Amino acid sequence: MAFEGLQDKLQGAFKQLTGKGVLSDADIERAMREVKLALLEADVNFKVVKQFVATVQEKALGTDIHASLNPGEQVIKIVRDELVNLMGNSASNLTFAPSGFTIIMMVGLQGTGKTTTAGKLAMYLKKQGKQPMLVAADVYRPAAIDQLEIVAEHAGVPSYIRRDTQDAVLIANDAIPVAKQKGCNVLIVDTAGRLQIDEALMDELRNVKSSIRPHEILLVVDALMGQDAVNAAKGFNDALGVDGIVMTKLDGDTRGGAALSTKSVTGKPIKFIGVGEKMDALEPFHPDRMASRILGMGDILTLIEKAQEDYDDEKAAELERKMRKNEFTLEDFLDQMGQIKKMGGLGKIIEMLPGMGGKVSSDDIDRGEVEFRQMEAIMQSMTKAERKDPNILNASRRKRIAAGSGQPVSMINSLVKRYGESRKMMKQMMGKGGRKSLGKFM
Repeated sequence: MAFEGLQDKLQGAFKQLTGKGVLSDADIERAMREVKLALLEADVNFKVVKQFVATVQEKALGTDIHASLNPGEQVIKIVRDELVNLMGNSASNLTFAPSGFTIIMMVGLQGTGKTTTAGKLAMYLKKQGKQPMLVAADVYRPAAIDQLEIVAEHAGVPSYIRRDTQDAVLIANDAIPVAKQKGCNVLIVDTAGRLQIDEALMDELRNVKSSIRPHEILLVVDALMGQDAVNAAKGFNDALGVDGIVMTKLDGDTRGGAALSTKSVTGKPIKFIGVGEKMDALEPFHPDRMASRILGMGDILTLIEKAQEDYDDEKAAELERKMRKNEFTLEDFLDQMGQIKKMGGLGKIIEMLPGMGGKVSSDDIDRGEVEFRQMEAIMQSMTKAERKDPNILNASRRKRIAAGSGQPVSMINSLVKRYGESRKMMKQMMGKGGRKSLGKFM
């Protein structure tokens, strides 16, 4: 889970502050030492850590205490505010051409997920009402052109492919009229990368830049590289000039040093983050929401946005009707599991719930995900009639389902028992007139 290690250590540092009526200078200094160690262990840039801690400590030792907060809560608020400042204050949007046709140039080192990210960005923009086209201008990496073609198909957008030339400038230029002819209004150019920054790479990128004059240059970096990612970002920005950063694999970065250091070191904002392997696993970066996640305060706004994006209003209304009439079946539950998977799974949802940070470990989430998949396999091995009425599940049917799902009969029995208990509980809850959740069953 993203920032898990840093989250645990920061919460440990603040535990000694919360609940105290008065904080001494020694209390604050002790907490700030813990914060400093936590940030350094998270691979945050040393200079960034030093400045961050000094700023927080200076403000914490001041006398301006918010009336609704105790001293410990006030220190946590200061830390949160400074984390937001560190990461850029507010979300930084893409720049689009006023004339309607926008060119976005994707750059980065090899192995950062640049080509896949180009596809994810295309899918994201498509959902925003844009008509993007992808261009394969990485002419050196083996299979890069084939990869981009496949990525474009998965994203459901057109692509411009040339296999008759290795002139990246020519390819990028020729793609512009083709995109306009196809009715596209965003051109996403996937350029070549290298294993390290070198002059040949930068010369080519500068040539492409000067030729097509992109409205936005996005640098793709791998969060798992830590300070190497920050150094790469600084190198690209110094040599080429970038407008924003896309940080991939943030969902797997338990430390978070790159995300916390990049803006301060490069002066360039993180605009998007990669949070999974699927094509829709790209999110705009919100510093305030990320700061809340780091401190275990959750991210309800993003959770609501994902729910609104992925959930069907008609299905929601039908589900509520069934729950009120106690007609909720295993077929409905299987559909709900699909909705949860669309939102990123249990881990993603738990990560965004306030107060859950540090209380649910990665091991707990992994066990929950395993059980989740096991239940899904069981229900998918049932017939529709069996999902609609589990009372017809006799011994032979259960044996068949066990063989089909690869799960023991005992687990099928447990699922049916929990379903029955949940039906009883929902009947009691709905009888009281409230709109309730699935409770114990979920």
